[in-house]
Amino acid sequence: MTQRILYVRLPCNPIFPIGVVYLSDYVHKLFPEIKQKILDFGTIPPLEFKKTLDNCIDKFKPTLLVFSWRDIQIYAPVGGRGGNPLQNAFEFYYAKNPLIRLRGALGGLKVTIAYYSEIWRNIGLIRRGLKQAKQYHPEARLVVGGGAISVFYEQLKSELPKGTIVSVGEGETLLQKLLQGKDFLEERCYVVGENDFRKKLIHEPPTPIEKTACNYKYIQSIWTEFDYYFQENDFYIGVQTKRGCPHNCCYCVYTVVEGKQVRINPADEVIKEMRQLYDRGIRNFWFTDAQFIPARKFIENTEEFLQKLLDSGMTDIHWAAYIRADNLTPNLCDLMAKTGMNYFEIGITSGSQKLVRKMRMGYKLRTVLQNCRDLKRAGFNDMVSVNYSFNVIDETFDTIRQTIAYHRELENIFGADKVEPAIFFIGLQPHTHLEEYALENNILKPGYNPMSLMPWTAKKLLWNPEPLGSFFGEVCLQAWEENPNNFGQEVIKILEKKLGKADLEEALTAPLEEKKKQFILA
Repeated sequence: MTQRILYVRLPCNPIFPIGVVYLSDYVHKLFPEIKQKILDFGTIPPLEFKKTLDNCIDKFKPTLLVFSWRDIQIYAPVGGRGGNPLQNAFEFYYAKNPLIRLRGALGGLKVTIAYYSEIWRNIGLIRRGLKQAKQYHPEARLVVGGGAISVFYEQLKSELPKGTIVSVGEGETLLQKLLQGKDFLEERCYVVGENDFRKKLIHEPPTPIEKTACNYKYIQSIWTEFDYYFQENDFYIGVQTKRGCPHNCCYCVYTVVEGKQVRINPADEVIKEMRQLYDRGIRNFWFTDAQFIPARKFIENTEEFLQKLLDSGMTDIHWAAYIRADNLTPNLCDLMAKTGMNYFEIGITSGSQKLVRKMRMGYKLRTVLQNCRDLKRAGFNDMVSVNYSFNVIDETFDTIRQTIAYHRELENIFGADKVEPAIFFIGLQPHTHLEEYALENNILKPGYNPMSLMPWTAKKLLWNPEPLGSFFGEVCLQAWEENPNNFGQEVIKILEKKLGKADLEEALTAPLEEKKKQFILA
């Protein structure tokens, strides 16, 4: 019997579902006889989820269901789930006005209900889909993967149907072996109720694959909602130029989900993929790499790609990416400006070199500034988003002043209206060095539930510990009150008014400290 695979991207914000697109493309190239279909709940109204899933399974009759679950954790300074989770939490924990605290409590309750409802809804859709598929094929199997599963695969074990294949990280070679009838348990996965997950499963390296240009003519033929992301000119369509991240940033889970080994997609294949999208009217591209230039050893590959992009004739495009600006060169800056980069994000965490080292970020802030100047000289005149995570390990008023000085220098380089400070408070995630630190220092207890949104757990997972926690809480509350539409810049403004700013040279200097014997993040 010919296999029939239905890929279901579970509900999330309308972000181009590059995971299931690449997965189905990979399977088609290996097994062109297999029938496939993509169902993207990001394009469907919530009230129609169950009906749409039932109708799709009734018509397609899949033998294999592959669910992609993207999001679970919600600690971010953005709206969603009926409110702003960060603002609700800060109002509840830090507001002095009882009415504001009550508003935060009610908002937090609303967010909490929505959060757990989404988890139960997604699990319900997974169970419903499998039950429906088994009506047509009793032997139908279920694979569940995606970002949320990769991070919380331990906690979701008891919620998924028995026999579910839980995929951690990339799923291409797992699906390949499953479809070939081979033993797939050496891949990063486990089967619910049949075998337990290996210890440190997520830290195992993924199996490398040879990536070729996605065949979008085929993808369009199996995806009814394909045109949804092509109707508006403001959508950025995802394209991947590499996988993996070699760094050890203490709070980041990318490095274990995608693996430390960086695998470069051939530049010619990436250009072919972009050309197909370009011919369909797409002009905005987001390079979905964990880092567009993860280390200096990959500068040459990036230059090759951007030169080929420049030579391709696609001169009216725009693109954006996460970029480690410490890896820029004058030539790269020139190519970035010429190929249409109009936005990029820098996750520097702190403008204090001391804290950058403490967080294992692995770069020099002085180098970042110099490279930003090179980028400006190359003609870049668009937006830069700079991610700051205040109150990281060993934050002090002095390091805050240093961050303010650093941010003002970035504004001097690009223009104050071009630098957008994104204020994050780190969401503590499993499998990270920060989790290890929290356990070593009795901030968290072994066996804690990282998916819990109960107030006593959430306050620890939303990393804003005392003695500075209340201070930042009050600053953020003031920023939301006075300038909610420009929250990041208002936070910087208030901090500078309260604390002043350091000399820039102080921010860029971090004398090496003698290492201590106990667990540290330096």
